[in-house]
Amino acid sequence: MGVATSVSGLTRQALEAGEGILRLAPNWVPRSYLVPGRRLKLDSRDLYSYGTHRGGIDERWFASTTLAMNENRTPDEGLSFVVWNGQRFTLREAVEAEGPRLIGGTLWDAYHRWPVYSKFFDNLGPIPHHLHQSDEQARLVGREGKPEGYYFPPQLNATSGNFPHTYFGLVSGTSREDVRDCLERWETGENGILDFSQAYRLKPGTGWLVPPRTLHAPGSLLTYEPQWGSDVLAMFQSLVDGRRVERELLVQDVPAEKQHDLDFLVNLIDWPANTDGEFKRHHYLEPIAVNDSASEGYVDKWVVYGSIDGKPRFSARELTVLPDAHCTIRDAGAYGLIVTQGHGTIGGMNVDCPSSIRFGQMTQDEIFVSYEAAVQGVAFENHSQTDPLVTLRYFGPDVHVGVPEVGDHAVASEA
Repeated sequence: MGVATSVSGLTRQALEAGEGILRLAPNWVPRSYLVPGRRLKLDSRDLYSYGTHRGGIDERWFASTTLAMNENRTPDEGLSFVVWNGQRFTLREAVEAEGPRLIGGTLWDAYHRWPVYSKFFDNLGPIPHHLHQSDEQARLVGREGKPEGYYFPPQLNATSGNFPHTYFGLVSGTSREDVRDCLERWETGENGILDFSQAYRLKPGTGWLVPPRTLHAPGSLLTYEPQWGSDVLAMFQSLVDGRRVERELLVQDVPAEKQHDLDFLVNLIDWPANTDGEFKRHHYLEPIAVNDSASEGYVDKWVVYGSIDGKPRFSARELTVLPDAHCTIRDAGAYGLIVTQGHGTIGGMNVDCPSSIRFGQMTQDEIFVSYEAAVQGVAFENHSQTDPLVTLRYFGPDVHVGVPEVGDHAVASEA
């Protein structure tokens, strides 16, 4: 009770001082099976701050109340920390203590947690072809499924890495037996799963929506990734860039009795969706302006949007405030925000995009905007006379009315 009361009190004090906004510390996550692309702005001396056995730091998570399910992880790995008045406590604790005020009564009543998070992931080369389980599949191991969305911010993609292409799905005509054979060949080297997939060139300023059970091998652009608050996966590729992928990564979120059942593993895949002959048309995203506001000194765009099983599970917007301009933005729900360019104030809180960050260093580029502040309206001010102030903010489910659907960018461009 004492700890809960303390966090509740600190959260209330921080919200009052920040006018409904909490400042968050950088949240770094390593992956043992990947090579960092070095565009997260983390100082190169600190890429292996968790130890070389943990792998390099290639992800930064935003406004996360979700644990990273890494082997040998630290106790709070993946959790974002609120920093206020010399105190540190997790955003998860803050939401547990002041949920309706922070995320809104509707979201709190439905989930009793902040059910989404976002990240930058940044890799030198491609990630193994993999999928994330559906809710039904993940429940078999006591977890939740994970849909996700991608956006490739231009500000962080001056270099494109070694393979700026992503394999998605399976080519039409691929059979379950084809993929089963690949899984049988796991220990013989490259198992050939990419022979049955198609690569798409990645372009900064665009994105993709990726439902559960969809195979994908993300390429080497730095990616902003709003997603459901889960960290489940199943890797289907045994070798990538000459590096072995442990079979444990295929079955880590599969019931123990099914881990050698190749038919069960093959059926993790949504076959109609993966073999869709018009895959790009059903998953590719381009920004859509929220309104015609350029003459007022700012542009707000949807960058991640669309429905998963008929429901928007998350969404994201990119706000650009032109030099020496300001605006007030009202949103229907709470959001996590990261600054990708420029400096200024958000709701009276100073924000600044750093050029380099040491591991453990505090920054002024990340905040969490509470439900109370978002619905009242938040003031964005650009203090530069030359640079735009650019931010990315993501939302949970059932927040906005009229979220665009995949393909709406084509209609908007024609209009």
